[in-house]
Amino acid sequence: MLRNISLAFICLSWAIGQTQAQTNDWQKMQTVEDVCKAYPERMKKLLQAFDLNRPGLEEVQTALNKNDITTACNQLLQYYRHAETAGFLRKSLPAPTNKVVPLADSIHEGIFTFYNQTDQVPTLEDGHMDWHYNGPADDIEWAWALNRHYHLLTLLNAYLDTGNGRYSHTINRHIVDWVSASLPYPGVKSSTAMWRGLEVSFRVKRWADAFYGLIASEDFSPAARLLLLSSIPEHAHYLRNFHAQGNWLTMEMSALAIGAIAWPEFRDASSWLEYSKTAMTESLKEQVYPDGVQTELTAHYHRVALSNFDLFLKTLQQAGESLPSIYPERIEQMWNYLAYSLRPEGTNPLNNDSDLNNYQSAIIAISRDLDRPDWQYIATNGEEGKMPEAKAAFFPYAGQVVMRSGWDHNAHWSFFDIGPWGSGHQHNDKLHLSVSAFGHDYLVDSGRFAYRGEVADKFRDYARSSAAHNVLHIDGKGQAPGPREADQPLDASHFKSTGELDYAWGDFDRFEDLDGTARHTRSVTYVNGKFWIVVDHIQTDRPRQVEAFWHWHPDHTISLLSRGITGTQASNNNMYIIPIGHQKWDVELIKGQEIPQPQAWYSREYNVAVPNPTAVYKGDIPGDAYLVWVLYPSKGTLPKLKTKIIHQDGEGVKVRIRSPEGKWEVRIPRANSEEALVQYDPN
Repeated sequence: MLRNISLAFICLSWAIGQTQAQTNDWQKMQTVEDVCKAYPERMKKLLQAFDLNRPGLEEVQTALNKNDITTACNQLLQYYRHAETAGFLRKSLPAPTNKVVPLADSIHEGIFTFYNQTDQVPTLEDGHMDWHYNGPADDIEWAWALNRHYHLLTLLNAYLDTGNGRYSHTINRHIVDWVSASLPYPGVKSSTAMWRGLEVSFRVKRWADAFYGLIASEDFSPAARLLLLSSIPEHAHYLRNFHAQGNWLTMEMSALAIGAIAWPEFRDASSWLEYSKTAMTESLKEQVYPDGVQTELTAHYHRVALSNFDLFLKTLQQAGESLPSIYPERIEQMWNYLAYSLRPEGTNPLNNDSDLNNYQSAIIAISRDLDRPDWQYIATNGEEGKMPEAKAAFFPYAGQVVMRSGWDHNAHWSFFDIGPWGSGHQHNDKLHLSVSAFGHDYLVDSGRFAYRGEVADKFRDYARSSAAHNVLHIDGKGQAPGPREADQPLDASHFKSTGELDYAWGDFDRFEDLDGTARHTRSVTYVNGKFWIVVDHIQTDRPRQVEAFWHWHPDHTISLLSRGITGTQASNNNMYIIPIGHQKWDVELIKGQEIPQPQAWYSREYNVAVPNPTAVYKGDIPGDAYLVWVLYPSKGTLPKLKTKIIHQDGEGVKVRIRSPEGKWEVRIPRANSEEALVQYDPN
């Protein structure tokens, strides 16, 4: 109770005097005298927030004891200019030039691009930027992005590269603008554009860069420095008391630590740091499975979490602070997942709410830091480093399987999801399979589209549905949410990898509003360097209609060939889906459907939606059934193939494939890796 009262008192005391300058012309504030006249109580509270017994702050203490706030603030800024605080953030000033950086020039003019949408932020009657502006699509995500102040780093780098004072002056103006517009600090958990946990966390990081990057610059005014400093305790208070859990916590706690390390002179800095260390270590153990995969099971947000966990580790190392041994060990496991799931073109798997991002340079850099030549080999497509011992990768807690023919840019690659639903940003896509070959995507996840705005209104429900993935509908019903997290790893029966084949299986039995019971078990076998065989086993209490969705990358034109085969028909580098067995299929090729519901759309990155060809196979089954598919990559057109199911029973199927180069007989167990086998007979 006493602690809550204390926190309330602190919030109230920081709010005192915050509205004093609302009628003043904030745009003219430059000097210490200006800001002390506009915000006398705020500056006094700022000074009282410091531990003035620290060496170097004696003159600040003397002036404050005399209630000479202006002199105390001047002495404080002199201290920061000449102290050794945050040496890793301090930069040497560049020689002045008139060189320009187009992106920084746009920001200087108030033009910003977030989520592939560009707009000019309006100026309000009082001269402030409209920090609540939602952008051209009226999407608050745009306003949140604006308030993260990533753009300050763009401006800072432009200034350090060119010496053009236009960019440092813009940083100064935006800081004075934002802080004065943000008052009074609300002191409550919020989802507003200016005060939400993620935005608070990102601002602290960018402000630390700006404060110390411009510490020796006359373009960074005393008013801007003092206003920034006065807002740091408010940001720390928010992060300490209103932080979230999960992935958000990593961003918020890494910012709290940066605040403590960048400005250790604050009286509460040591408590900020200790709290963040405890919270981050516990969160790392909770958020990241022992196989190194973040529990949201979304490659994009795995990277976000890793970035913040890693930033926290590096920040503490720079400050000479220590963490438990599990912390760096689990960080290495997270990097290991990112490396071994990397697609041949250098991007992450597109799964759940992900965008495609290239991580080659990041993995190459960390491979050198942590002495992992296998990661270097993967990220350089085999040009540097040491070849990994195994091509396939199985992450048993995440339930994700990567199969590949090699490490070169043209290698075969597939991603098979047999894990839990995920703790956040989930799609109903268990048993989805993505396939790439010859440097091209062929079978794809549809992506995340957007969270808010016009694109989201149109495609968000589709993005999360089974219909946007390479899975099955049963009686028109897609998957319902499954278990969020794994209590234990999948056992060895789920995966097998030899020099000749890779095999994995998973199952699912939760379909939205389905009458009766049905279970879908999918087994995927990759015959190394040749083809994939997908076996879908349906166990059901009644006859069903089954729909199989196969989504193709939008770069391809898809044709329906004989015997229900669909695939590309380029002069080289093709992929084919070959249904085998006696199942009768009606096949429809769809592209960019909007009515009665969206189908056959693809989103490589946020706020982007393009039509992509999708093959939908529909068929009736009388009861339990096997549905068997061969996914056949070919450097030319489809060769003459003979495919046949030569045996099937409750334990699995055996398939024969004849081509001009030989014959394969492949045993694909329904759910038993020990029985997976391939036999090859040339000619």
